[in-house]
Amino acid sequence: MKYLPQQVIFDLDDTLVHCNKYFDLILGQYFELMSGWFGEYGPTTGEFRTKQVEIDVETVSTSGLASDNFPKSLIATYRFFCAKYNRPMDSYHEQQLMKLGLSVYDQEVEAYPGMVETLDALKHDGHDLYLYTGGDDTIQQRKIEQMKLDVYFDDRIFIRQHKNIESLENILVAHPFERQRTWMIGNSLRTDVLPALTAGINSIYLKQQNEWLYNLIELQRELQQSVMTISSISEVPPVIRTASKLQSHG
Repeated sequence: MKYLPQQVIFDLDDTLVHCNKYFDLILGQYFELMSGWFGEYGPTTGEFRTKQVEIDVETVSTSGLASDNFPKSLIATYRFFCAKYNRPMDSYHEQQLMKLGLSVYDQEVEAYPGMVETLDALKHDGHDLYLYTGGDDTIQQRKIEQMKLDVYFDDRIFIRQHKNIESLENILVAHPFERQRTWMIGNSLRTDVLPALTAGINSIYLKQQNEWLYNLIELQRELQQSVMTISSISEVPPVIRTASKLQSHG
């Protein structure tokens, strides 16, 4: 079967490779530390979690996907509870939290089931594959190298600290994309789906079970109808094949 080639842009974290589960792992260790330090005052893990998420989301909204946002959110949460209970801040504790927070980036990169098969199928069908990820350049490059993703994406890789409507639009304008046959595939409604729909390209939303609160936003009803929602990366090739067949007959 001959398909009309599509231009398929993939997100990286929690689309092709695991990410959130490592943050949850570190947060588990963090809440244990916080419970040890503040247990006598009675705060719950839920209270620690709520404050950390609030600070984390607020920081990302202003400074983008910088690698030190996460450890800084752990320290800021610690400082909040020190102030709340009139407990002196300990610089050693803060150093400990910075080290703990940064350790999330030392975790071994793990592909989602079906990643290789999905990319192989799309490449075999003749589609052009692109990677668009947010975060620190060095950290994201390490993941790309470990997963040998340049086999699929070559130099068609975009890493941005701010992943938003403006960033995606700049990429689409600077490179030879035809919007009607361009797709954005990702797990974030905020940084993948909404920018894609705003830019007038196709969007596939990979809905994950445990999603980072920052990624979850409410889409307007008319935008919701334009999104294809899937629960596994393996569902991408059939969607792309159906669309490219329709376009080739159109």
